[in-house]
Amino acid sequence: MKRKNIKVLSLFDGISCARQALKKAGIPVGVYIASEIDPYAIKISQKNYPFPEIIHVGDIKNVDYKDMQASFDLLIGGSPCQDLSIAKKNRKGLDGERSGLFWEYVRILREVKPKYFILENVASMPKEAKEIITKELGVEPIMINAALVSAQNRKRLFWTNIPNVTQPEDRSIYLKDILEKSVDEKYNVYSDNWRVERNTCDVNDKSRCLNASNYKGALNDGMSLIRIGQIGKGGQGDRIYSPEGKSVGLSALGGGRGAKTGLYLVGNVNPSGRGMNGAVHNSIGKSPTINTNKGEGQKILVGEQIRKLTPVECERLQGLPDNYTQGVSNTQRYKALGNAFNVDVVSHILSFIPDYKKN
Repeated sequence: MKRKNIKVLSLFDGISCARQALKKAGIPVGVYIASEIDPYAIKISQKNYPFPEIIHVGDIKNVDYKDMQASFDLLIGGSPCQDLSIAKKNRKGLDGERSGLFWEYVRILREVKPKYFILENVASMPKEAKEIITKELGVEPIMINAALVSAQNRKRLFWTNIPNVTQPEDRSIYLKDILEKSVDEKYNVYSDNWRVERNTCDVNDKSRCLNASNYKGALNDGMSLIRIGQIGKGGQGDRIYSPEGKSVGLSALGGGRGAKTGLYLVGNVNPSGRGMNGAVHNSIGKSPTINTNKGEGQKILVGEQIRKLTPVECERLQGLPDNYTQGVSNTQRYKALGNAFNVDVVSHILSFIPDYKKN
């Protein structure tokens, strides 16, 4: 039996990860209308899905969807989270300028009356906001961590009326599995003011002897961020993680040296041979040693390199093909990827639509 082409309205479409998720789920698309205002995100979307594969209609607030009633099979979108996330101080919640756009989603949901809908947002939102969204949409959210299907620790809530959605199977993917073999020098981070956490062993050791203060979660849960050090005072963008675990969740904003991707100890020096403490070491030979500083007893790994992730690595974390976001500046690539859906999580949810569910 041939599957009918699905008609989709994607709000806050970004770089059209929902379109990519439909493709990955094997669901044929007939009409895909996207609402988005970021010109860089639209440029990335149009590069990968030129008109008429995706029809862009502009600002969610300026489009009258009443004429589209009963014409869509799926309404999907991730309303902005900036006023809900714990990362923002003095957050205004659903009354904020950005996260208040949730009410536009509700308006359009009622106008369009699609057969199915999905709304995505951060899992760290206040309890009150979660309860309001749940009441308005009439369904309880499902929390899915993208760490199950990728190398990224990214917890998100999904409100959907697609029935019987379960948790994805754990694919046991870690950051080391998606790293590029060779990257440009510009991604390296140099600082003479960094340290490894107390009681932390070399990441090359088989026994990852880290204590409870060195990571989030349990090492045997397969979902951990393994924090092994920090630069300076260790703000969110200056924390250093091991590629043996998961990456931090990609962010559209954020500061520090790691900014939108986090910092990672990749296990080799840069081409000039300059180590993190300013010493010169050969990248060929045995695994780097751990030296103990005098005074505080902090440890420094000699000859190891710290760097942020490349745009291609971030694309892999979000389940996108390599160079999907190519064509705009790296700054805009990071921003777009930080705002994006995880394609594999959304593809998993879409696979439960009864008309398209695989037997």
